[in-house]
Amino acid sequence: QVQLLESGGGVVQPGDSLRVSCAATGLSFSTYAMGWFRQAPGKEREFVASISSTSLTTSYGKPAKGRFTISRDNAKNTVYLQMLNLQTEDAAIYYCAASGRGVVAVEDYEYDYWGQGTQVTVSS
Repeated sequence: QVQLLESGGGVVQPGDSLRVSCAATGLSFSTYAMGWFRQAPGKEREFVASISSTSLTTSYGKPAKGRFTISRDNAKNTVYLQMLNLQTEDAAIYYCAASGRGVVAVEDYEYDYWGQGTQVTVSS
């Protein structure tokens, strides 16, 4: 059974940094591309970042460019999202997802498995 377990969310102030993690079990992690999406209350889920199975390629959504970095450790079956200079508009549930295609993917339908999400709250 595939499981993606996000962690690291929490309450931060504007301008703070935060790193969220996603540990994967039950799949051949090193062959899957991984992605992060987010969903704020009343808004549609949006693409944040994606990384290929080999880490050679990454892709970022508009809100992430210049502030967020996606990375992965295939030895630990874990993908990370480092977020800098968080703003109130970054507050959302952050979901990680796994795509068997192996290459970066920006659409949610390209992903096969999803985690339950971790809440990030940005408030002064």
